[in-house]
Amino acid sequence: MSIDAKAAMQAPPRLRRISVTGQLPIVTLLALAGITSLLTDRFLSPINLANLLVQSSIMSVIAMGMTFVIVAGGFDLSVGSVAALSGCVAALVMLKTTIAGGVAAGIAAGALIGLANGLVITALRVNPFITTLGTMVLVRGVVFLLTGGQAISGTFGLPDPFVRFGAERVLGVHALVWVPAILLSVLSVVLNLTPYGRKIFATGGNREAAYLSGIRVNVIVTSAYVWCGVLAGVAGVMLAARLQSGQPTAGEFYELTAIAAVVLGGAGLHGGEGQLYKSVIGVFIMVVLGNALNLLNVDSYWQRVAIGGVIIAAAAVGGIRQR
Repeated sequence: MSIDAKAAMQAPPRLRRISVTGQLPIVTLLALAGITSLLTDRFLSPINLANLLVQSSIMSVIAMGMTFVIVAGGFDLSVGSVAALSGCVAALVMLKTTIAGGVAAGIAAGALIGLANGLVITALRVNPFITTLGTMVLVRGVVFLLTGGQAISGTFGLPDPFVRFGAERVLGVHALVWVPAILLSVLSVVLNLTPYGRKIFATGGNREAAYLSGIRVNVIVTSAYVWCGVLAGVAGVMLAARLQSGQPTAGEFYELTAIAAVVLGGAGLHGGEGQLYKSVIGVFIMVVLGNALNLLNVDSYWQRVAIGGVIIAAAAVGGIRQR
C-alpha cells in the first residue's frame, strides 16, 4: 500500500468523506457521458461534441461569476437579465460606434449592475435574495424599454467580424469556447493563488471572523458581485455574437442554471467553498444531461422533471457534505 493510500486510510472519517465527495462532480460527468454513449452512438459524434462545447461556453462564463459570489457567501438571481442587457447594449453601441466600443459598453453595463447589487447588499444591508430578485425584474424591464421588445441587429445586421466571432473556429475549436478557457485559467489564479482570493474564501467561510482579522468584508463582497456582473456581461456579448443580434428575451432561467451548476460542482451555498473548474464541470453535467435527453427523444416536460431532480439531488449531497 502506498504512503498516500495509508494517509487516506488514517485520515479522520470526515476528511475521507470530503475527499470522496470532492471528486463527485467529475465522477458524475464521466458516468453520465459513459451511460449516454452506450445508449446512443450519436453522443460521441464530432458534431455533437462540438455542439456541447459551444452550448457550455456561455453558461460556463456565467457560472464562474456565480462562483465568486457563492464563495463569498451570497448568490445572484439577476445574471440572466444582466446578460440580456449587456448583449443589447453591446449591439446598440457597436451599430453606432465600433465593435470594441460595443463590447466595452456591454461589459461595463454588467459591471455597473454588479456594483449596484453589491452596494445595496453591503451598504443598505438588504438580503441578497431580495436584492438580486428585484434587480432581475428591474433589469429585464429596462431591456424591454431600451429595445422596445425587438431584437437589435440593425438594418444590415451587426458588424461582420463580430458575427464571425460567434460562428467561426480558431485552431479547430469554436471561437466562443476559447473565452471560458482563457477566463478559467486567469480567474483560477485570482481566486486560488492571490491574497484577494483568500479573502473571498475567508469572508464566505466566516464573515465575522474575517472582519475581526482585518478584512474589509463589505469591499470583498461588493467586488464579488462586480465580478459576477462583469462575467455576465461577457456572456451577454458572447450571446449576442452567437445569436447575431441583441435579444431582449435572452438569458431567461440562466440564473437558476448557473446556481445549479455551481452546486453540482461541489460549492456550498453557505459560502467559503467552491472551485471555478468544478463549476464548469457542473455546467457540463447540466448540458450533457439535457443533450442526452434530447438524443433519447425524451419529452421536453420530462426533461424539466429530470433536471429539477438533479438540482435537488445536488443540493442534498451538498448538505450531507456540509454536515
